[in-house]
Amino acid sequence: MVNSLASLRHFRFHLVSAATALLSALAVGCGQDAPVAPTSGIPEIQPGLAYTNQHLPQGPWSVHVVRIPRGGPGIALRALHADNRAFGLATISAQVRGIPATTGIALAAVNGDFYQRERTFAGDPRGLQILDGELLSAPKGVCLWTSPDGTPHVDEVTARFTVAWPDGTTSPLGLHEEPEPDRLVLFTGAAGPSTRTSGGREWKLIPEEGAGALRPILPGVRRKARVESVRDGGDSPIPERGLVLSAGRALARRLPAVEHGAVLTLDFATSVPIDGAVTGIGGGPVLVRGGKAVRIEVPDDDAYQFKSMRERHPRSAVGWNAEHLFLVTSDGRREGAAGMTLEELGAYLASLGCTDAINLDGGGSATLWAGGAIRNQPSDGSERPIANALAIVRQAGRAP
Repeated sequence: MVNSLASLRHFRFHLVSAATALLSALAVGCGQDAPVAPTSGIPEIQPGLAYTNQHLPQGPWSVHVVRIPRGGPGIALRALHADNRAFGLATISAQVRGIPATTGIALAAVNGDFYQRERTFAGDPRGLQILDGELLSAPKGVCLWTSPDGTPHVDEVTARFTVAWPDGTTSPLGLHEEPEPDRLVLFTGAAGPSTRTSGGREWKLIPEEGAGALRPILPGVRRKARVESVRDGGDSPIPERGLVLSAGRALARRLPAVEHGAVLTLDFATSVPIDGAVTGIGGGPVLVRGGKAVRIEVPDDDAYQFKSMRERHPRSAVGWNAEHLFLVTSDGRREGAAGMTLEELGAYLASLGCTDAINLDGGGSATLWAGGAIRNQPSDGSERPIANALAIVRQAGRAP
């Protein structure tokens, strides 16, 4: 009887997936060449971890799919970053190895957000990064985050971070990013031992008496901080329990005078409340919403960032439904693997049965790790050092 019920469930899943694929193909205008996910099941390569590499002649496409039950014991999404810091680059394999044993064991991982690749602040993600509840990068655009119960959410989110000065005025505030002459940026110990800035003015901040610790920085919270010292020239050491507020040269001349002992209020509000988020990562655009592939509106512009959205490239994505989490990477830029357009990838994810899905970084960054090994063929020929990744972990102490 159990086997009969299981067969019925598989038949129902594949029937729904096939119907969704057809509707998605019609919705995005892909016609008969729309990529369709496997209908013969995705085999488990270890308990609770299913993986397949599907080859489709239409593209031709080579698509790698991980599927993991959401209801499994201790299963959770976890954002990773090189060296568990706000900056730096490392391969997915290295980032997975860096997961603390107390956190859990990685079952699978995929490359994450777009990021700064060069110079002093290489590894700065373009959008949101929340690592174990701590904000490392401010939200900007499409974001994926999980609530304390592990439920994934996706939306357009913008940071509304500010600092309130003693005279009552406020200034917009950035977090862990490359300073600009007219920009105010906050650095925590997650940035490393110093701010690595040049020029401008910096204020070393310590906790206000009785106000609690300054770190971790959490979305939606306010922190009271006292100015311990003021320094010109940049590259200030970051105190273990404190923060450093850094103003570019042009902005520093216009800010109110702030001396030793002054109390500032730091506000980490966002346009969409993400308070209590445990993990978070940026990406975009949204590829599937409500079970249907999204039509991607691309500006009529020849700039690479827009032109590439209409072209076939290696791509990665994360999707989910009520029962499963999916990590997907499409190989590209080689014989037998043309890569996918964003709409083709969306149609494929919808055919898998995803109710929601977002695009992640692609090109040479597109990499899928599962069950201890890299499963796809990165277009660079080997793993590229990247800023961050998104892993599915089994939390410590939870058996399959």
